[in-house]
Amino acid sequence: MSAKDIFHQSVCIALEKDGWNITHDPLYLKVNDVEFYIDLGAERLIAAEKSGQKIAIEIKSFLGASEVTEFHLALGQILNYRLALRQEQPERILYLAIPQDTYEDFFSRQFIQDAVAEYKIKLLIFNSLKQEVVLWKE
Repeated sequence: MSAKDIFHQSVCIALEKDGWNITHDPLYLKVNDVEFYIDLGAERLIAAEKSGQKIAIEIKSFLGASEVTEFHLALGQILNYRLALRQEQPERILYLAIPQDTYEDFFSRQFIQDAVAEYKIKLLIFNSLKQEVVLWKE
């Protein structure tokens, strides 16, 4: 299991403020003989429904030397996690959580936008200082 991202606690608080209940920290999946640890699992009950929305969140800071390299790694991770979830917990929707400044600076680049659209990556954009969700991008 890898170390928690620097923004892990901020995202937990932001999700709770947004009405989500953290159910898994981390969310463990095992597909055949491969184990996965997605940063968070969360659930929110929907009015008039007994079952709720279920999500999985992978948190990335993009604070390393190369944002492009970090994006490559995050993309591979997201694609593998999405496949694992589809096989083991298909009701759960996967989001990549990124800081607002990363979204505004790096994710505003056309190629990154094209890749997010091509691979249908769902984003959770958060403000790390206010510990709030800024945007859910489908």
